[in-house]
Amino acid sequence: MTGKRLFQSVAEQISGLIDEGAFPPGTRLPGERELAERLNVSRVTIREAEIALQAIGRLEIKTGSGVYVSENQAEERTSLPAASAFEVTEARLLVESEAAALAAHNITDEAIERLAGLVEKMRTGSEEEANEADEEFHRTIAAASNNAAMVHTVSSLWRMREDIPNVKATYEAVCVHDAASRTAEHEAIFFALRDRDPSGARNAMREHFHRLIEAMLDATEKMAMEELQVQASKSRERFAASAKIG
Repeated sequence: MTGKRLFQSVAEQISGLIDEGAFPPGTRLPGERELAERLNVSRVTIREAEIALQAIGRLEIKTGSGVYVSENQAEERTSLPAASAFEVTEARLLVESEAAALAAHNITDEAIERLAGLVEKMRTGSEEEANEADEEFHRTIAAASNNAAMVHTVSSLWRMREDIPNVKATYEAVCVHDAASRTAEHEAIFFALRDRDPSGARNAMREHFHRLIEAMLDATEKMAMEELQVQASKSRERFAASAKIG
């Protein structure tokens, strides 16, 4: 998927309003419906933007109270590590498996309903819609853990997935071929969360990432073989040219 996601643009708009003083530190943001109308987007997009801003310390989401501008505004770190796709995926496996287990304890009926819709979008939507639903699915689980540190960590890992070029390329090479498996795996995670089963949610998330790592290994091996064949073909052509000169 290319281009900036809508919720990221909305997050930047809300950040701008905070910086301009429209929403001073410590104040409560308007409700989702009001912000959605003001920024001409859906309430789901507003929710995604707020989760993203909570992850970098600009907002605080207080269950049952609302969304507040943080008193101490944290600055988003722009630098990213020189991580490989395997390292990012390994970290995601470790972190998101536990996020799923924690979410199984804390998840709300509303979040479960939202996850069900996202799984359906993965099954029936376009490739771009499925990718968007995939990310929203994982972010929703992180938010359902009700742990701000977990939300921040998962958000940072998704940033690496999208903003480190070699990581993004590897994911795109894998995800374009495994739509059915990906949907089935997310459905298994959803069923465990729906049943409020922490162990089942943890294991389903682990299985998802184990399969993803195996797919990455296959894709990397294939790309290496293709590169080897290209190099061999070039060597053959050089040898043939040299033989003609002789």
